[in-house]
Amino acid sequence: MGNHDLWVDDTELCGILHEAGVNVLVNQNRPLPAPYEAVSICGLDDPWTGAPDIDQTVADAGAIRILLMHAPDGLLLLDGQHFDLSVAGHTHGGQIALPNGRPIIVPSGPMCRKYHFGRYETELNGSLIVSRGVGCSSLPIRLNADPELVICTMY
Repeated sequence: MGNHDLWVDDTELCGILHEAGVNVLVNQNRPLPAPYEAVSICGLDDPWTGAPDIDQTVADAGAIRILLMHAPDGLLLLDGQHFDLSVAGHTHGGQIALPNGRPIIVPSGPMCRKYHFGRYETELNGSLIVSRGVGCSSLPIRLNADPELVICTMY
């Protein structure tokens, strides 16, 4: 869940997603089905509007960990936990950016300007992928920060 999800009735939203067959992972993890059960998908609650708990998120997680978090700022909460891949959003790529993609304004958070969109190799963990997403923050305008849906294929 992201900050906008938590500002509305997130319990209702989680119920709707659950009815549609979606596992919402809030400070939880789930292994992939066999033969990939060593891979755990770990969902960390939003660092600013949620109640993130990294110990609960990784409890009994497999050897290979993929972290799903709303904002790149979740990296600040890892407390030494290792992830092979992290995926975030929240930044909208700045929503309004210069022609080279550098954001003019990004949402609050100390990691949002450094990791505004794209793929990064983090210092203590594996790759971080930050999607610009498909929505908008407050103004319904995007300039040089096109909406995107990121599809990852892992081998």
